[in-house]
This record gives sequence, structure tokens and C-alpha cells, in this order.
Amino acid sequence: QLQLVESGGGLVQPGGSLNLSCAASGYTLDYYHVGWFRQAPGKEREGVSCITNSGGKTHYADSVKGRFTISRDNAKNTVYLQMNRLKPEDTAIYYCAAYSSPFPVQSMCVRSLYDYWGQGTQVTVSS
Repeated sequence: QLQLVESGGGLVQPGGSLNLSCAASGYTLDYYHVGWFRQAPGKEREGVSCITNSGGKTHYADSVKGRFTISRDNAKNTVYLQMNRLKPEDTAIYYCAAYSSPFPVQSMCVRSLYDYWGQGTQVTVSS
């Protein structure tokens, strides 16, 4: 059973940076597409950024394009989300999620496709 653990969240001032990590255990991450999702109070969980198992394809929500970067190190079984120029509206619980499929990826960050989820890490952007 694949297990995912997020880390790296915290309190940061607007304009600051955080680097989130999603460490996998129980199975190699090589076969899994991985995504970062977030959920703010009273809002739906939304896809922030996703990456295919090979790392060859990435996707970003419009709200984070140019500020966030997703990457993966399969040798370390870890996926990262570098978040720069953070805004108060980025405040949320951030979750990483993963799924595996034998079929080519048609659409990225489709929440219903993700089978494995971490517990989340809180990101708060406030002065």
C-alpha cells in the first residue's frame, strides 16, 4: 500500500516562499502520477499542480502559474512543490495524492483519479 506524507508547510509572510515535500513509502513512486491539491476553509479541494510518473508532463492551476514549480526525484521517492511569491489566498491545507494507470494521461489534476492521499500540511500566508 502506497503511503504519502507531506511536510514543509508553515506560516510565511506574503511574498515569501515554502518548499513542500511529499515522501512516499510502501511502494516505489516511479509508477505513479502525483498531484498537489489544496483546500481552504469553506472551499472545494482544488488541483494546484500535477506531474506524470516520468516527470515529462506537468500542469499548473492558473492561479499559481509562474509562482509554483512541481518536481520529483524518483530515486528519493519524493515529489516537491516549490512555492514562491506566496499570497494570502494561497492559505490552505495542501495534500499530495497519487495514482497509477496503464493508459496515457489525458487530463491532468483530475481529483477523482487519485487513489492515495496524504494527511495534508497547513500553509498559512499572513503578515
